[in-house]
Amino acid sequence: MSGPPTIALSLRINGQAYRVFAEPRRLLSDVLREDCGLTGTHVGCEHGVCGACTILLDGAPARACLLYAVQAQGSDITTIEAFGTDRLSPVQQALHEEHGLQCGFCTPGIVVTMEAWLSENPDPTESEVREALSGNLCRCTGYHNIVSAVMKAAARRRESAA
Repeated sequence: MSGPPTIALSLRINGQAYRVFAEPRRLLSDVLREDCGLTGTHVGCEHGVCGACTILLDGAPARACLLYAVQAQGSDITTIEAFGTDRLSPVQQALHEEHGLQCGFCTPGIVVTMEAWLSENPDPTESEVREALSGNLCRCTGYHNIVSAVMKAAARRRESAA
């Protein structure tokens, strides 16, 4: 007796082509981690609430635990592994400097979310940053240092654009 049928998937992740075979009901988060070896996409709540699995799908933040891998065919997927390859991204550097990291479980989702959000919101207020972070749960930091880091990253991005 054979298992459930699998289908061939062609995914474009971080600029690279991946070909995997997966069941149509397989979650993108599982395919990224288990089939592609991209374990930076964390799986926390598996309900799309915590934000740990946030990736960019065609440039927009999306929850990989809520998407079937087949839904991502033909899209450009960006995971945390695409950030900070040569040097830390502005958000990563600021998180380091402002001590916005503790256990690190939430960090990939926060970095992906905030890098995309800052591209659309280059000069945010602290209140706007807190609202934008509301979809990413962190149990360790209390958010104060994360907010400071995002504000610092925003300032640096503005300076480098000038």
